[in-house]
This record gives sequence, structure tokens and C-alpha cells, in this order.
Amino acid sequence: MVQGVARQVIVVRSPDPRFFEQAIFLVKEDAFKTGVTAEQVLQEAQRAADGYLRQNARWSRLWRRIPGPVYAAAGAVGATLCWCLALAL
Repeated sequence: MVQGVARQVIVVRSPDPRFFEQAIFLVKEDAFKTGVTAEQVLQEAQRAADGYLRQNARWSRLWRRIPGPVYAAAGAVGATLCWCLALAL
């Protein structure tokens, strides 16, 4: 559904195109009424996009470093512990 509302947007291109091409931020209508410049809004959008990528990429790199057999062994140990606890009760 298309509405007849004009919105201001900021498009931030991703430095690493493996994950995202761009991030799109919808700017609040009153953002420029408080004396904020367009450059400050653009810098804040870039900081938000960079922070999001750093936060999420850190965990994905950590999980990718763990080999598959380690996941299998951890699952087997967890299942064995649950089984032993169930038998003990």
C-alpha cells in the first residue's frame, strides 16, 4: 500500500558488501528543528550502522571459529548429563 506521505531518508552504504548493500534510516520530521545539521544526522546514521555491524559480526566470527565436532561433542555431553540426572532422580 502506497501512501501520499513524503519522508526524508538517509542511505548509508555498507563498507562490507558481503552482508548488506545499504542501510536506510527514516529521519524524524522534527530532527532538523532542534538546530541539528544534515552532516550531524548523517554522521549519527553512519555510527549507528557501524555499531550494528560491529556488534553482530563479532559473535558470528566467534561461532564460526568453533569446529563442527566441538558442537557435536558438547551436545553429546549435555545429553549425557541430562540422562544421568534423570536416572538419579
